Amino acid sequence: MAKKRVDRARVHVNATYNNTILTLTDPEGHVLAWSSPGAVGFKGSRKGTPFAAQRAAERLMDKMREFGVQSVTITIRGTGSGRNSVTNSFKGSDFRVEEIKNITPVAHS
Repeated sequence: MAKKRVDRARVHVNATYNNTILTLTDPEGHVLAWSSPGAVGFKGSRKGTPFAAQRAAERLMDKMREFGVQSVTITIRGTGSGRNSVTNSFKGSDFRVEEIKNITPVAHS
C-alpha cells in the first residue's frame, strides 16, 4: 500500500496532566497518523512528563517523513506539561513550522 504524499500537514496536540496525544492530519482534517507516550512505551504517571511527550513527538516526526511532509501547522489544546516540549521538538527539527495556535478552551463566566 502506497503512503499518501502530503507537503503541508497539521499536528494537533492534546496535552492533559496525565498524557499528551499527538495527531497528524492533512490540511482538510483527515487523520494520517498519531502518537502518544503510551505508544512509545511509557506507562502510568510517566506518560504525563515532558520527556515522554518529546519522545512521542519524535516518533510522529518519523511518520511525517514517510508521508513527505515539509511544513506543519501546530494546534495545541490543554494545559499539560508536554505542550512546550512538543513545540520545541518541532522547532528544532527540519520541518518548517508555519503557525502555532493555542485553542485551549477557557471559561469566561
